[in-house]
Amino acid sequence: MNKILIVAEHLDGVLNPSTHKCVSAARAIDGAQIDIVVLAADPAAVAAQAAKIDGVSRVLAVANPANAHAIAQVLAPQIAELAAGYSHVFGPSTTFGKDLMPCVAALLGVAQVSDVMAVDGSHRFKRPIYAGNAVIDVEAPAGQAVVATVRSASWPAAGEGGSANVETVSSNAALPTHTRFVELKQGKSDRPDLQSAARVVSGGRGVGSAENFAVIYKLADKLGAGVGASRAAVDAGYVPNDMQVGQTGKIIAPELYVAIGISGAIQHLTGIKDAGTIVAINKDADAAIFEIADIGLVGDLFKIIPELEAALG
Repeated sequence: MNKILIVAEHLDGVLNPSTHKCVSAARAIDGAQIDIVVLAADPAAVAAQAAKIDGVSRVLAVANPANAHAIAQVLAPQIAELAAGYSHVFGPSTTFGKDLMPCVAALLGVAQVSDVMAVDGSHRFKRPIYAGNAVIDVEAPAGQAVVATVRSASWPAAGEGGSANVETVSSNAALPTHTRFVELKQGKSDRPDLQSAARVVSGGRGVGSAENFAVIYKLADKLGAGVGASRAAVDAGYVPNDMQVGQTGKIIAPELYVAIGISGAIQHLTGIKDAGTIVAINKDADAAIFEIADIGLVGDLFKIIPELEAALG
């Protein structure tokens, strides 16, 4: 039997959907027994949400004031201690997971498997390389724990309906004192979260300015969509970098992705390769974005978008 421990990502008492996707990846391993560990100052609310995920056997709730904020150097020693007896430790390939899981792997003395997009066996996985242009088979050594991050965009979210037991556990791991939480700075928005939104509208350099990005926001609100941007738009100062989609930004897989004024650099395409339907609007008919778009509209975005809005009613 493969015993798999999944590290829950959460914020303000709400479980991140990436945890559900980690469960889907874990379920692809034969004979998987799946537990989720929730580390927080008060893990009760998040643990209750995790217990409802289909396929989860147990939820381990670790309460510690030091866990009030997700600091990798504080969480990792506790996870490494709790990982005893588990064959796998999974975390999401999000900012949270990319920060935390290498620390866990180092403490366990193993090499991490990153961005798992498919499971071929208990220790054999597929992951993207070269900005998503190729897929490589990776085999972890048998007889030692597998520490891996799960590429959220490649997996569906596990459903709910589970009723896992929630167990309160503690860790005696020594926690570092050289790392501490100072403050959290994050953008506030009433729009859907970019990484979990079913629809996303993104703008690129072709939008022209920060002021012109208003047309992107307006269309997104009409569609009930999250808002993203290309690196070129971020570098130009049109939008903050937390909106960046692509290899060095967020990897997303919405049902609908609308790329406006985005040329289609390979780094951007890497971030949207798993999207359901891709719609591209660009005045350059030879733009690379049209090579992967399901629907392409060639023309002035400032004329096309109002027409789209009118058609949406």
